[in-house]
Amino acid sequence: MFYDTTKIYVKGGDGGNGVVSFRREKYVPEGGPNGGDGGKGGDVILETDPGLRTLVDFRYSRHYKAERGQHGQGKNKHGRNGRDLVLRVPMGTVVKDAETGQVLGDLVEEGQRMVVARGGRGGRGNARFATAKNKAPAFAEKGEPGEERWLELELKLLADVGLVGFPNVGKSTLISRISAAKPKIADYPFTTITPNLGVVSAGEGRSFVVADIPGLIEGAHEGTGLGHQFLRHVERTRLLVHVLDGAQLEGRDIIEDFQVINRELQYYNPELAKREQIVAVNKADLPQTEEHYRRFQEYLADQGIEFPVVKISAVSGEGVDILVNLIADKLEQIEEEPVQPVIEEVKIVEGPQEEGFNIERVEDCWVVTGKGIERQVAMTDFNNEEAVKRLQHIFKVKGLDEALREHGVEEGDTVKIGDMEFEFTEQ
Repeated sequence: MFYDTTKIYVKGGDGGNGVVSFRREKYVPEGGPNGGDGGKGGDVILETDPGLRTLVDFRYSRHYKAERGQHGQGKNKHGRNGRDLVLRVPMGTVVKDAETGQVLGDLVEEGQRMVVARGGRGGRGNARFATAKNKAPAFAEKGEPGEERWLELELKLLADVGLVGFPNVGKSTLISRISAAKPKIADYPFTTITPNLGVVSAGEGRSFVVADIPGLIEGAHEGTGLGHQFLRHVERTRLLVHVLDGAQLEGRDIIEDFQVINRELQYYNPELAKREQIVAVNKADLPQTEEHYRRFQEYLADQGIEFPVVKISAVSGEGVDILVNLIADKLEQIEEEPVQPVIEEVKIVEGPQEEGFNIERVEDCWVVTGKGIERQVAMTDFNNEEAVKRLQHIFKVKGLDEALREHGVEEGDTVKIGDMEFEFTEQ
């Protein structure tokens, strides 16, 4: 089944906890700390797979979480890092943050990777906190929580050629004749409700990939009919083949059809109006096609439009070889033009960085935000008095206490940082 959009939840693995441990050896009365660090949590990674053509796997499983890091142990034994979770996606997948709609990456190359949720850092064991003043620290860090977010995945097919046109003009019949694709074909509108891909051989080692885009109608750029669901697949093609019903069996006019479809492409993305186009006037096996074919050529000449026009019959095969060779010739002329991605380069999701903090009043409490300060709170063991004292010292060094006073926080007010709530005190 063809699916080209989906929404998934990803979470990097939590870091393993550091451990509090001391050397326990005979004749070593004051063995120092030897608690090991926790391992780093695994990352969630998207990787393109050229064998995939759909996002269907993500429709049935939407939550993905990488392995957490192992906890540290005594004798300075560090925990093992969590395994990365690699999710395979089709080439042409656009990755967006579901909450903000920001494009995070555009995966268009084979084997391209993107980290979408980084694993948390492993907590440090007490051996890492030993100093000249505190030779036996009795606290360790908890592992850092892994990043988590909802993502929207959107597939835009990577094809050289896109077949566009109204429903029932013969696009599916054409792709079935020139390639091994076997689309559903019937004599009623919207027979094709999913894009079909086919590989076409033009002889002498020349081949290209063609996509049969489901029939567009007026208003498609606004989502009318199957509108936005399939217009996205036209964006990546290097060449458009506009298939027209030369016999006008659906009661429409060949010139009006040509104008409407090109107008919809222009409205959806102005760049599509500049794309190379070949016009295929279909149903040459029917007698009425000749008259409309001549009339259409006269219209193009009057308008100064220089698109190549080929009269074909997808049913009998008339003119199809001419069309295929013309497509191959055109693609060779524009071969050097790269497929334009949605963004200029892949934006890798950055991991947590030490930075400042922000303070704001939310209802009856003060909320402090900032990746650095939130991470310190998340990695503190609040059951350990020494660890809490260290956190208080960090607050003071970072200037949080003073900043809270400047914002008007008073004795007894509630301050929330991450998932933890504190009572502000001057002590």
